[in-house]
Amino acid sequence: MGTAATVSAADMVALLLPENVNPRWEQQDAAAFVAKMAEIAPDITVEVFNANNDTSVQQRQAEQALTQGAKVLVVIPIDGESSAIIADTAAEEGVPTIAYDRMINSPNTKFWVQADMFATGAAQAQHVVDNTQEGDTLVLLKGSPTDPNAAVIAAGQVSVLQPLFDSGARKMGYENWTPGWDPAIARRSMDQALTQLGNDVQGVVSSNDGNAGAAIEAMEEQGMAGTVPVSGLDCTVQAQQLMLLGKQTQCGWRPLHEMAAAAAEVTVRLLSGEDTADLATEVVQNGVGADVAFVPVDSYSAVGADGVAYVVENDPSITKDMICQGDAAATDFCQ
Repeated sequence: MGTAATVSAADMVALLLPENVNPRWEQQDAAAFVAKMAEIAPDITVEVFNANNDTSVQQRQAEQALTQGAKVLVVIPIDGESSAIIADTAAEEGVPTIAYDRMINSPNTKFWVQADMFATGAAQAQHVVDNTQEGDTLVLLKGSPTDPNAAVIAAGQVSVLQPLFDSGARKMGYENWTPGWDPAIARRSMDQALTQLGNDVQGVVSSNDGNAGAAIEAMEEQGMAGTVPVSGLDCTVQAQQLMLLGKQTQCGWRPLHEMAAAAAEVTVRLLSGEDTADLATEVVQNGVGADVAFVPVDSYSAVGADGVAYVVENDPSITKDMICQGDAAATDFCQ
């Protein structure tokens, strides 16, 4: 795109990842960001940090990046509130912060790159509703309470579910948040739900694939896996294998390679002083009422084997061979 020549070869940018519980951050988002930066600005150094779900570590990593001379911070915050100090500290040094995937609630957040997570949550809930019956009991496994996206996803789910709960068309059997998006916590929640409800569960509205996999493990022990619709998000390889086996039935997919590429494009534009209006086509308000330039990306509700086929066709980080391993190899999709 011609911007590489207009930035300094001495420039460095930092990508701050939140954790490695979800493999996507390292394997998909970071890999795609680094690759895109190498393509459009090969002289720029990219430093990648991972805070392993520790907010204080992420703050120290941001300070380290600034000390090393980072000219742009691309941050996936662990906590949308406490991460404000990262954007504020960067702004004091004249360094812009891009919130990637999760919003940072600071007046100094310059850009946000994300899909419509409210619509994603609504699609998860609608899928489970469409595959359950009048009076059925549902379990909601929500995301991390410190992740701003988790609340937006949950709000999307509730927009579909609350009228049904109010009318009695569906029953809320159990709901819980999942700190750190930790599958082990989601597993304990699902075990509790099954115990409290005597296995009387007909649908699981799960906010991501880690939660979904944990719920399926719990139901496997009760002989229920494959009989209950389960939603998810990210369309990991494991999730798609479970979808082929009929155990997870939906996942929200976002083109993470396009998200990461968009973040890289904004980064280089910021370094070169070029206009970003064609990338940041909207403005949103974050949790402190600050206007943030929004870089939107698409999303897709993948359902069953057809959904797996769509993801394989459109996600360069996932191949059919990766999915067609283990029990999934015997499915019709893999033949």
